[in-house]
Amino acid sequence: MAILPLSFVIGGEIANMMWQTGPVAKAVLLILLFFSVLSWSIILSRWNRLRRARVQSGRFLRAFRRAQRFQDIAAVAEQFKPSPLVAVFEGGFEEFKRSRSAAATQRAMQIAASEELTRLERRLPWLAITAAATPFIGLFGTVWGIIDAFHGLGTAGAATLRAVAPGISEALITTAAGLFAAIPAVIAYNLFGSAIREFGSRMDDFSLEMLNAVERAGAETPRRVAAPEPELR
Repeated sequence: MAILPLSFVIGGEIANMMWQTGPVAKAVLLILLFFSVLSWSIILSRWNRLRRARVQSGRFLRAFRRAQRFQDIAAVAEQFKPSPLVAVFEGGFEEFKRSRSAAATQRAMQIAASEELTRLERRLPWLAITAAATPFIGLFGTVWGIIDAFHGLGTAGAATLRAVAPGISEALITTAAGLFAAIPAVIAYNLFGSAIREFGSRMDDFSLEMLNAVERAGAETPRRVAAPEPELR
């Protein structure tokens, strides 16, 4: 029970120190707050998007491998829409219906996969910008605050640690705020990048699997799916 009041005390002290900072430090903190809110909104939205895409991709693959005809899976593909594999399938299937060409179908699936990767990567550069820029923005606020503290020390003429310590501690808040904004952004950027590369590999594998089904079906019978039913790995 004592932990909760202690957290309020610490939070109140930090808020009080932020309020007592100079105008430059306040401006820096507002900029860092903007980057932090932006990065967290991207983190939450991308995490939800990738989670749904992963779940629906597994379901779509199982449905595709059970289907006997391309039309069967095309009829139910909409319910798996969060999966990027759906766009790859639809792009390849539409091209195959038009051209009856396996090579053209493969190119259509490659284009669809590239477009899906672009959608998955949308807004992720902001995480990289936040991770790279916010520590330096916070450091700028700290340097400015230390300069201001030493300037005040020279004006007061009292060269003691007690005189300069409050100003330095207030200045260091901006460095802490910069790290607070940067650390989640850099972790999320790397995790999301790894997940997106995994989706890229899955789309490549699915393109090959569908291309095999297209070639087995033959140009004269585009409606029949000859995809095998292996266990999902």
